[in-house]
Amino acid sequence: MIHVGVNGYGTIGKRVATAVDAQSDMAVVGVSKRSLDHEAAAAVDRGFKMYTPETGAENATGGCDVPVTGNTEALIAESDVVVDARPAGVGAANASTYTSTDTAVVFQGGEESTVAPASFCARANYEETVGQRSTRVVSCNTTGLARLLSPLNEQFGVESVDCTLIRRGGDPTQSDRGPINDILPDPVTVPSHHASDLQTVLPTIEVMSKGVTVPATLMHLHSLTVRLERAPRTDAVRTCLGDERRVELITSGCGQDSCADLRESAHDRGRPRGDVWENCVWSDSLSVDGRSLSLLQAIHQQADVIPENIDAIRALATDTDAETSRQLTNDALGVGLTSSVA
Repeated sequence: MIHVGVNGYGTIGKRVATAVDAQSDMAVVGVSKRSLDHEAAAAVDRGFKMYTPETGAENATGGCDVPVTGNTEALIAESDVVVDARPAGVGAANASTYTSTDTAVVFQGGEESTVAPASFCARANYEETVGQRSTRVVSCNTTGLARLLSPLNEQFGVESVDCTLIRRGGDPTQSDRGPINDILPDPVTVPSHHASDLQTVLPTIEVMSKGVTVPATLMHLHSLTVRLERAPRTDAVRTCLGDERRVELITSGCGQDSCADLRESAHDRGRPRGDVWENCVWSDSLSVDGRSLSLLQAIHQQADVIPENIDAIRALATDTDAETSRQLTNDALGVGLTSSVA
């Protein structure tokens, strides 16, 4: 049994804790949160022990009456692996604490790639994390790109990818994010940071990426043109992607023409928090012209990295191979929307 602590109980942390709790080979030691707010109260209601950066509830912010088990350092010491889901940049500041207790740690994509000896995507480079004491799960957008490109690279060879990432302005609860009435080149410079991030897990692929931020909260949308080494038939691409449980082929005939439709499907199927763990590739968008493949996919920014965090925990703590870990994670969470979509 892998004993897992979750340091940071926000958008990613609370989802990771729920996912760890669903695994047969893992147990949640507890979760750490600075503010004893409604999310902290909900965590305790779920049976998770609550820790805070400072010992004692009286030293924490937030006004909810939440019992505190101990401080974050105690949580780290009691864990085999900690998932650091604190805000970007805070994870790197915590690195020395993990090292001092010899606790393995999974960092998130908001940290610089230098925070750990490896960056991680379970479908792209799982083995690079095995035997390490820390790894960094790449960002939601990079995870979505790597999941898509890895099987294409194996079957057809990928020379290059040109992608435009249409990014949501903020999550539904991020009332301080925007824009409200604008469309932003984000960043204005090209390529965006996603190109170099993708190359941390798929270094042989040439990447051009451009970012745009829009006034939406539901999902990201990617428009890609992939240059392949061998010219495939469209049905061969469809079969290749259809074999991936973390990639869903969406058909317009099912009435799923938008990101809102995809999120609604997840809610209708009883997914925790309405999460979509899978890349959602519109099957009708697949177009092959010689060696060029074009497509559209949607990525749920709050959720697609959650299965990756679970696999990263196994890679750090066990000798489980990539395919076995992905299957264990997929089965425990119920990854795969196939019966309701394509």
